[in-house]
Amino acid sequence: MVPPADPDTLSLAELKALVSALLGKVAELERTVAAQREEIARLKGLKGRPAIKPSGMEQATEPKLPRNHHGRGGRGKVVPRVAVEARVLRATVPSGSRFQGYQDFLTQDLVLRTEAVRYRRERWITPEGRLVVAPLPGGVDGHFGPELRRYVLAQYHQGQTTMPRLVAQLQAVGIAISKRQVIRLLIAGQQPFLDESQQVLRAGLASAAWITVDDTGARHRAVNGVCTQIGNDHFACFGTTASKSRLNFLELLRAGHGDYVVNAEALAYMRERALAGPVIARLAGDPQRVFPDQAAWAAHLERLDIRGMEGSLAPARLATEGALWGAIKAHGLLPGTVIVSDDAGQFALGE
Repeated sequence: MVPPADPDTLSLAELKALVSALLGKVAELERTVAAQREEIARLKGLKGRPAIKPSGMEQATEPKLPRNHHGRGGRGKVVPRVAVEARVLRATVPSGSRFQGYQDFLTQDLVLRTEAVRYRRERWITPEGRLVVAPLPGGVDGHFGPELRRYVLAQYHQGQTTMPRLVAQLQAVGIAISKRQVIRLLIAGQQPFLDESQQVLRAGLASAAWITVDDTGARHRAVNGVCTQIGNDHFACFGTTASKSRLNFLELLRAGHGDYVVNAEALAYMRERALAGPVIARLAGDPQRVFPDQAAWAAHLERLDIRGMEGSLAPARLATEGALWGAIKAHGLLPGTVIVSDDAGQFALGE
């Protein structure tokens, strides 16, 4: 197609037809050039254009129907995780109407309320002159109640709320609290949590048919250490120790008990680990078999001239491991329990 010499002489309809024809020719030329480039790339041994599939974003935005979907589906029955309060709503009806029961409508809501209680504790003087003050209710420890402490711990540790946001949140709902006081709620008075963790570990180790164990590097108080996981389908415990060793693992398995016991299980452990016979004889022949803490056990080893804690086969180290194992068994922990691990040496114990 040869365009006219002067496009100004064309009418509007002729110009549109001309532009349409030129666009079609340009598109055809572009396809020809693309095909020639692919042929040249093939002859040169180069990679051709990648076959890029559609992203599927359009399809992804459409909700997928369940396999057993027939017609319009619902979201299923909503079962609240708390007790449901029933409130009867009265209807205004004309006289002569008949009651047809109720139509239930379930609503869930969150009530966040600040509560400040001033406990006026009675004070009495006994005939003997002793001052008696009424005790505080159970759970009240300090000027912040147990529910507030629970909320702060959950928001900071589980909700990953930063300290400034947590302080601002509490102040926004009417709690008179400072950043320092929030920090104290997080780090002070945590012994009940530690006690509960030990009780969970003791109950688990006393009843578990099997446990899984593993460890990984961790930092505690700006010092490198090792975090060990102990648990199964019913419980889990995490403990941080200074290093990765069987000695530290045995100390964790004591579940907070601090004693050392030289009993039949302890002596069997020492024999299994190839502790020297004379050393075992000295420990077995001594009348004292139970030691309340590490200092008493260390003094006992010193008195029996059992030395050497460096190295996995050192006499004092093997004797200490055996006494720890004896304490574990003496407290009824790991009764035939299978320890499942990645075959790391520090976990090679018991079954």
